[in-house]
Amino acid sequence: MDKKDLFDALDDFSQTLLVTLAEVEAVKKNLKSVVEENIALHLENDKLRERLGEVEKETPTKTKKNRDNLRKLYYDGFHVCTDFYGQRRENDAECMFCDELLFRE
Repeated sequence: MDKKDLFDALDDFSQTLLVTLAEVEAVKKNLKSVVEENIALHLENDKLRERLGEVEKETPTKTKKNRDNLRKLYYDGFHVCTDFYGQRRENDAECMFCDELLFRE
């Protein structure tokens, strides 16, 4: 190899290194944004889980109270099912739709 070929090879290598360095910087920048987004999502997820826990603590009490109110209406002789809601049950006859609503788990 003469000096010109050596210089050209070194120049090509230098250009390749610069391109590679630019690619590494782009990957680094992308990784930084992904990490920031990941942190933000973790914080949001934690807040949502906390809120969900609060809601789940409140829900059983409300659901039980609502179901008790529907049972009272049913035992007073009214339909509580979606098909006949509010209508009087004839001769206090059982309604399988109301029973399904009131006694399902």
